[in-house]
Amino acid sequence: MSLVDVVAAIMFLAVVLYAVFAGADFGSGVWDLAAGGADKGGRARRLIDHAIGPVWEANHVWLIFVLVFLWTGFPDAFAQLMRTLAIPFWLAGLGIVLRGAGFAFRKFSASLRWARVAGAMFAGSSLITPFFLGAIAGGVASGRVPAAGTGDLWTSWLNPTSILGGVLAMLTCTFLAGVFLAADAEGLGADDLAESFRRRSIGVGLVTGAVALMGVVPLAIDAETLFDRLISRGAPVVAVSAVGGLTTLALLRAHRLRAARAAAVVAVGSIVVGWGVAQYPWVLVDEMRIDDMVTESATLWGLVIAFGLAAVLVVPPLVYLLVLADRNEVGTE
Repeated sequence: MSLVDVVAAIMFLAVVLYAVFAGADFGSGVWDLAAGGADKGGRARRLIDHAIGPVWEANHVWLIFVLVFLWTGFPDAFAQLMRTLAIPFWLAGLGIVLRGAGFAFRKFSASLRWARVAGAMFAGSSLITPFFLGAIAGGVASGRVPAAGTGDLWTSWLNPTSILGGVLAMLTCTFLAGVFLAADAEGLGADDLAESFRRRSIGVGLVTGAVALMGVVPLAIDAETLFDRLISRGAPVVAVSAVGGLTTLALLRAHRLRAARAAAVVAVGSIVVGWGVAQYPWVLVDEMRIDDMVTESATLWGLVIAFGLAAVLVVPPLVYLLVLADRNEVGTE
């Protein structure tokens, strides 16, 4: 494995972590949107605030990590991504900002009316932001980001693969968050909420599986390179994801909610890993390989050292924060 492969692997590890942790974060906003009016949905929204309040900002550390590694280690690929996929990148960034603002201001609004406005901003942004991120992945996976020049600003992310990626991103985030919230509600003794999230998560999981199966057709037609590799070298990892998804549904049905949470993480994390395995060694599918990068080795070593420092200085506190949040030992204010 070359040095540039190591840097690419580190960057993709952060992509997987962002998909899992921020995915559950985004999905919680979708459940907030579906909670109902102020009276009916009040308890569910308090549970969501309690669940994501301590960690929602920390989860985006992984996105910053990915962007820094991308523009530093793979500047040519970063430039082409930002030229061709500028619109979904801007929309995703706007969604993240509006989502954070809505979540923060909802709790401190001077009136119920403004609390509703802030809540709608938080929930709506939580729904659409994963779509734009999935659409970006679809544009790359279908080979619509050229290595030279600028690709079409609209069809690069409004195409069958991107739409499939966006819809699956929304569904997997919602599924993951539902499983997490069911386990959190059970831990807090809110059995009725736990049961509600358990039942609805099973429904979302079945819909997600159906969409993933139906997505095989457009993927085979629209993203041939990725599809061929998904059914060959990526097949074992995709199989792990499928088993993880089915195991999650079985554990939810058996009311084993904490175990279901771990299985859901395996299901979502594995499908992202499968995408990476299938796309390797392409940075931009059919256009630019990892080995085509001309980054100086000193820069790559700098990134590896930065990762080592982050592993020592950032990861332990982050893990500790997640542990405290899981034990309900950290406040949300």
